[in-house]
Amino acid sequence: MKEADYIKSLGAIDVLDREEFSSPGKPLGKERWAGAVDVVGDIVLANICASTRYGGVVTACGLAGSMDFPATVAPFILRGVTLAGIDSVMCPRARRLEAWERLGRDLDLEKLKSIANVIGLTESIGYAEMLLAGKLRGRVIVDISR
Repeated sequence: MKEADYIKSLGAIDVLDREEFSSPGKPLGKERWAGAVDVVGDIVLANICASTRYGGVVTACGLAGSMDFPATVAPFILRGVTLAGIDSVMCPRARRLEAWERLGRDLDLEKLKSIANVIGLTESIGYAEMLLAGKLRGRVIVDISR
């Protein structure tokens, strides 16, 4: 996997290939993790839930793949897995402040800076094409004043 060293430099202990999650899997997979964060949805989210340990929690905070959820209820009934939706729109102010304080305390700002690409608005079309082609890593910040 070509990005494994980069991802580990950000703090990951292990890196799994996205192909492992991109095809339909079994309703219940081998129990692998106690929790997960999914930004893709669709088959990826279904596979993550299917491999979550008994009593585990999966948070879904994105729909990069699609809004579909082609899964069964097996992980939820047989393993007590919780699927929690994370939204940033309706979250109460006090909870947001708590989250920002925690990020300010626990996040390594140098690592955060290392994944950011700041571009001007005129560059956004080219970056969007690279993003869709899977040729970007990190985050892109569009500075509209540039």
